[in-house]
Amino acid sequence: MIGRPAPVGAGVPTRTRTGRTLQEQSSQDLATVWDDVREELRGAIPASAFESWLEPLHPVGLQGTRLYVAGPDRVRDWFERRYVSLAVAAARKRIPAITEIVFSDATEPVAEPGAAKSRIPAALERDLEFDRFVIGKGNRFAHASALAVAELPGEAYNPLFLYGEPGLGKTHLLVAIANYLRRQRPDMTVVYTTAERFTSEFVSSLRGEGAGGAERFKRRYRNVGALLIDDVQFLENKPRTEDEFFHTFNELYAAGSQIVLSSDRPPEAMGRLTERLRDRFAWGLTVQVQGPDLPTRVALLRRLASERAIAVPDTEVLQQIAIAAPANLRKLEGALTRVAAFASLLGEAPTPKLVGEALAAGQDTTARADAAGAAEPNLDLIQQATCDVLHIARADLCSPRRAPNLVRARQLAMYVARNTTDLSLAEIARGFDRDHSTVLHSIRSIEKQLEPGSDIHRALEAVHERLRMPPKAA
Repeated sequence: MIGRPAPVGAGVPTRTRTGRTLQEQSSQDLATVWDDVREELRGAIPASAFESWLEPLHPVGLQGTRLYVAGPDRVRDWFERRYVSLAVAAARKRIPAITEIVFSDATEPVAEPGAAKSRIPAALERDLEFDRFVIGKGNRFAHASALAVAELPGEAYNPLFLYGEPGLGKTHLLVAIANYLRRQRPDMTVVYTTAERFTSEFVSSLRGEGAGGAERFKRRYRNVGALLIDDVQFLENKPRTEDEFFHTFNELYAAGSQIVLSSDRPPEAMGRLTERLRDRFAWGLTVQVQGPDLPTRVALLRRLASERAIAVPDTEVLQQIAIAAPANLRKLEGALTRVAAFASLLGEAPTPKLVGEALAAGQDTTARADAAGAAEPNLDLIQQATCDVLHIARADLCSPRRAPNLVRARQLAMYVARNTTDLSLAEIARGFDRDHSTVLHSIRSIEKQLEPGSDIHRALEAVHERLRMPPKAA
């Protein structure tokens, strides 16, 4: 039963507990299922056996009732003889239709049905279009530049570098470019990702996969017609990743492929990035995305209220919300959500008075969060921020309990601690009453799930926002 899986979609579809066929399970779902399986097995077998025979395995696809995994040849026989039954039992708790776990000889992951050349996370793809971008004085030039690049990839501005504070629409423009190209240029391979995801995939390609993993990584990012990378400031102080991206940039630029980058600051302000990369980032067009003025904020609120069927009786209500939340679009959206919830709970229509009461109720909390954010992040703050974002009790985070939501919360907090503090693995482990191998596993697990737009990625951004600072370069 060992071999390359049949083409996805062949045979009769098998339904999972959620009602989707196995072929409809996304790569993100699969990674999450496998991480849950590994967490269960970690507690069921000796640590040395887990690290030797299960840690190196990763899922590559689902076909029929089979879950396909891949890993070094050295672990195959031992896994099949000693641990496959345990793994199947654990997998069936998550997807009851699975009856077998087998090795795949495929050199690439199993393709999902309808997979296109373009790689845009589904969570972002469905909403971020040019026609849904609210244009104002502060972002008009950025919008026009992005649209020009989408219409003439590799010709208009290359690279296009967008910068500005978080929550002003940079990601929206990058994904809008990718969506436009996907429709208008179906022959072109378009890849959107984040610098953090690029880094984690690069590290994974070097970890135990030999030359084959590194070559697959290069093909993934260099054989493309357009590459769009969010938050390139996260490349700072990562010399090996910087070097890889430098060569990727050169190859794409020489081939005429379009490159679009975003950051929270302009290239010249990224002092911890090598000069050769800063120079290349400035080769094309650099555009600042500025904060929305009052008319733009009101227009955005009107659109959000319409999309969410929130009854707003007059413009004065929208203006009051817009004045109270001027910082960025995410806070603006949060303010509208708070007002709508307040009105719903009280059974009243939104009024200027109600807006004042709803937003004033959150001012003390915001002030406390801002004060906490001014402090240097430490393990205590990170643990509390993670608990707040994921809505779990602080006592549960460090408890022996292994419920899936608690495991993910611990993994996320450990990942943030490793990337925002100078604590060693052992010091982080002590803060969770674990050993350093658990911390290392948690970091790797989160790295594999950092698909832009995924639940983990959104939770990570929320924790960083709660801490009021970007992640510290590792």
